[in-house]
Amino acid sequence: MKAMRIVGVLLLVLGLAGFLTGGFSFTKDTTQAKLGPLELTVKEKESVNIPQWMSLGAMVLGGVVLVLGFRKN
Repeated sequence: MKAMRIVGVLLLVLGLAGFLTGGFSFTKDTTQAKLGPLELTVKEKESVNIPQWMSLGAMVLGGVVLVLGFRKN
């Protein structure tokens, strides 16, 4: 039963974080060309958007799992 509670809280927290932030971004280094000792690298900023419906679904599912975790006692 503790595992269900932990999963429920985790889903709630991740859903809330996704809802409030809307996504996350990261920087990726790529090597474009190598000419002897010279190397050309490019830093690309990538972003991942998290849909609001997915965040709300995770929060609802987390709430249901949390309630079920407490009911089985």
